[in-house]
Amino acid sequence: MHEVFVYGTLKRGFPNYHLMAKLGEFVGSAATVNAFPLVVGGQWFSPYLIDEPGNGLPVLGEVFNVDNKGLAFLDELEGVGVPNAYRRVQVEVWSFDRKAVSENVWTYVKDRDNIDIIHSNCGEVYSDFSKYIFPKDRSTRF
Repeated sequence: MHEVFVYGTLKRGFPNYHLMAKLGEFVGSAATVNAFPLVVGGQWFSPYLIDEPGNGLPVLGEVFNVDNKGLAFLDELEGVGVPNAYRRVQVEVWSFDRKAVSENVWTYVKDRDNIDIIHSNCGEVYSDFSKYIFPKDRSTRF
């Protein structure tokens, strides 16, 4: 099993949570130990965790347990291996439920240079997905 930290549309109550619900088990709420820039960007108004540890703020999210197939699905969903897409990296998170630091938790980050436009300031939590464009609606918009 692998622990995965999600900070955007895959969280409970968010547009793509149905995918996480099928892939794994909710472990608990958490925050990154290191600060990262969390922004909304791109033409789809997606959340991005920029790969600049030490900049920004600790980011709030959720941890899920997924198996190898679930991790492979998330890699495909996030475009791991595709130029300019997300990369999967390990981070340390503070687990609020366990009241402890968990190491070697996977998450998905992107390089700032690979985000065509940033619509928001750096934040600690992704909470407003009102402008997010769902994958099913993307081919008809642009």
